[in-house]
Amino acid sequence: MKKLIAGAILLGVSTMAFAQPGCGVGAMIWKGQSGAAPHILAATTNATFGNQTFGMTTGTLGCNTNESVQSLALYMDNNFDKIARDMSRGNGENLDTMAVLLGVEQADREAFRSLLQNNFATIVPSADTTSGEAVDSIVALMLQDEVLSKYVAA
Repeated sequence: MKKLIAGAILLGVSTMAFAQPGCGVGAMIWKGQSGAAPHILAATTNATFGNQTFGMTTGTLGCNTNESVQSLALYMDNNFDKIARDMSRGNGENLDTMAVLLGVEQADREAFRSLLQNNFATIVPSADTTSGEAVDSIVALMLQDEVLSKYVAA
């Protein structure tokens, strides 16, 4: 039982980096509760059911969204392998297209490309990573970046 609880906590902590606060079924279930435990449980619930990507893409489940992120999600769904290749190299037309879809100004595009390349292992941690998981990771990274957060903030 202790291993199960420790595993759930570890899963929750590992998914917190990808979780958008106040978003997804987990956030709806644990709404109104404060502290680390409800946040971890909300993130774990979202990771278990994989609903946060759906919520962010569709603007449902309490997720803040905007058209640029929806466009990015659609583009990622159709071009994930090519985008992953360009992210790993830090350049390419697919990254430029992503920047345009997100409205990243020319002056900030190098920062955008660098962020994706430097965090490639976080964005695409395995061959099983889905395009939706990658979009969640990209949005979370951009929200943490002082320059790029303005392009994904709701």
